[in-house]
Amino acid sequence: MRRTKDGKGIQALAILFFLLVVAFIVLPLASLFIKMEWGGLQGYLSAPLVVDALRLSFLTSAVSTLIVVITGTPVAYVNARFEYPAKDAIDTMIDLPVVIPPAVAGLALLMAFGRRGVLGQHLNALGIDLAFTTMAVIMAQVFVSSPFFIRQARTSFEDVDRAYEHAARTLGASPLKTFMYVTVPIAMNGLVSGAILSWARALGEFGATIMFAGNFEGRTQTMPLAIYTAMQGDIDASILLSIILVAISFIVIVAVKMLTRRGLIIAQD
Repeated sequence: MRRTKDGKGIQALAILFFLLVVAFIVLPLASLFIKMEWGGLQGYLSAPLVVDALRLSFLTSAVSTLIVVITGTPVAYVNARFEYPAKDAIDTMIDLPVVIPPAVAGLALLMAFGRRGVLGQHLNALGIDLAFTTMAVIMAQVFVSSPFFIRQARTSFEDVDRAYEHAARTLGASPLKTFMYVTVPIAMNGLVSGAILSWARALGEFGATIMFAGNFEGRTQTMPLAIYTAMQGDIDASILLSIILVAISFIVIVAVKMLTRRGLIIAQD
């Protein structure tokens, strides 16, 4: 009898904490929708601050994700299949942007590519300025989002059964054709989910962007920066942009879960 009472008590306590955690997460997000003035939605969507931020965010995040996928896929494949000196150290460095504060990432980019930076001073001498430009936004996004794709892609490549690759090579396929027509298709779900996560991280980037690219409307002011700016004068515009980012984040998580589940089903089959 006592054990039964103890078990019920633990269960009730677990349910209580479960409800508290869910409420703590859901309430702030729901408050955005409750506080939004939906009657003026059309006016907010046509406001220059919102339009410019949306356009710039989707443009830069798309470009940065494309760069991450093109450059990160070979890196992930090499780390998944080959051993080389200082591999663990390099792999750790690739993951480092995930855990360092975004402001540190922005300052590091500024010290490297700013007008007086390690490399930036030489580029500046050639008439190339990167800091506080749209290109700086893309660079900041690539820096902070690339680990999300590379880590997921590496895991996907590691999960590919090499028997399929050996079979393709036995049939006369070159290493490149084997990679393109055997390895990549098998790992595609993981690559796509990694790209989606990378894009979402780029879309929501704030700290590194404001440090390295600044906050100039129409040039470097992405949605997170526009939210910060609008908070000082137009709270409804900042709420609208926040709702858009929340909706995108929700869709991203659902998409990644569906792709992951599909990948598991295929692997089991």
